[in-house]
Amino acid sequence: MTTTGTTTDDDERPVALSEPVDDPFTTLPDLTPLRDAARAGDWPATQAFFTALTSTKSPVENPVEKPVENCAEKTSFASAQLATLDGVETYLERAAAEHPADPLPRTLLAERYIRIGWAIRSRHRAQHVSRDQFDQFHDWLRRAERLLIDVCAEQPDHPAAWTARLLTARGLELGQTEARRRYDRLSAHHPHHFPAQSQLLQQVCPKWSGSWEATHAFAQECVAAAPAGAHAGAVVAEAHIEHWADLDGVEQRTYMRSVSVRDELRAAARASVLHPDHAPGWSWIAADSAFAMAFSIGGHVEDAAAHFVSLEDRVTSYQWQYLPGWKAAFVKYRKSALATL
Repeated sequence: MTTTGTTTDDDERPVALSEPVDDPFTTLPDLTPLRDAARAGDWPATQAFFTALTSTKSPVENPVEKPVENCAEKTSFASAQLATLDGVETYLERAAAEHPADPLPRTLLAERYIRIGWAIRSRHRAQHVSRDQFDQFHDWLRRAERLLIDVCAEQPDHPAAWTARLLTARGLELGQTEARRRYDRLSAHHPHHFPAQSQLLQQVCPKWSGSWEATHAFAQECVAAAPAGAHAGAVVAEAHIEHWADLDGVEQRTYMRSVSVRDELRAAARASVLHPDHAPGWSWIAADSAFAMAFSIGGHVEDAAAHFVSLEDRVTSYQWQYLPGWKAAFVKYRKSALATL
């Protein structure tokens, strides 16, 4: 990671000021063995990577304990990242055929099918997606859903499978009730599961037949229920970014600048990534990225500074991509924020 740049007055660590990096296999070196195994089509090495994640449990359920990211969140996170690698379906299909009783290859294959389908659909709103795109999208999601139904029946506490089923529920338009049922089934075994919270948040937005009232209520529900220092507070930032992105003109320019939104973001940040008990896991980059963007587009540059200091060159681009030329925007906002230190 590049470390040339400036230094804060009260921290001798240099703060990077180069182009942001959004590849998790680069920003999170712990994922390197998974990427290498996938590139080699090495199923035993892939299996060993996930086995290592589940060999030591570090639960977040007890609020007295420091809420490190537990193995369930890491499993869901790693499953989603593996699915981004082109061509991995070939060796995953082979592994699923050779190990029919093992839920892992079927779950990972389903994640990949979902990613293929969503790439065909694109990030555009429904009115800009063709009928053929929708047909192919739904076909890939139905393939994934068939695999995931069996996995969840065999292993009802499987975090990655239930998290993936939130995406299939949304893409297949199964409705708010079914999506919430799936989230609740996951939460019964793995409460405060940040990857699943981010997925359900999308479902409750108006663009997927939800409402802004439901969106912000769910975000507040997540942060209120979670132990201090958990990543759940970032769901509040994600909710406000989604709301901002849906507005136009003056409403969009003023939304994030409001005192009420700023105060909600501050409270959520203090309860999560800025809390003394925060122990960064693999989701911390997504969490700090959401807060950095939300504060920045609202003009709250001093509040954004701490998140940019943590991020340095790292970023999760998912929501930053709402901004045209998002990498240049990231650099501009980071420079402004760090100038306040």
